[in-house]
Amino acid sequence: MSSSSTPGLTRFNTLADGEAIAVLHEVCAAAAWGRALLAGRPYATEEALSAASDAATARLGAADLAEAMAGHPPIGRPRPGDPASSREQRGMAGASEELVAEMLELNLAYQERFGHVFLICATGATGEQMRDAVRSRIGNPPEREQEIVRTELGRINRVRLTRLVREILVQSPFVQDSPPQES
Repeated sequence: MSSSSTPGLTRFNTLADGEAIAVLHEVCAAAAWGRALLAGRPYATEEALSAASDAATARLGAADLAEAMAGHPPIGRPRPGDPASSREQRGMAGASEELVAEMLELNLAYQERFGHVFLICATGATGEQMRDAVRSRIGNPPEREQEIVRTELGRINRVRLTRLVREILVQSPFVQDSPPQES
């Protein structure tokens, strides 16, 4: 994110708390993360928002991480009607049937081993890169994997926050560009 304020950041800062929590939930399903970002408003810059996100992600406990991961579909199977996961997993869109089948098998093995979906910041990654990542991470000790998951969640949250303040809220009807003029 850039170091300057944007119209989308201004809109985020001025959203009613309920609206802000709703848009933050679209970024990360962990309620504790959303509450932490809400409590830090207003943010002077996108970088300040990113830093707050990173700090909130670092403070998530095991239950919070599980809540966050529950908001992410398995790689190769984005949820219908979920444009964020479809966009982020674009690298699997043209994957061969063999790669899709292999990812399904690896996702299931990973989930059996760790008890949650395989989480990776898939933005810009190819299907093969995602497959290679799950292959390399499936043998990790659970403690190591939890830290990798936390790092990947932080990367995903940054990507989604950037999109939120640069694209979504700029076009959003939530807040007017300027206060109404008094007659």
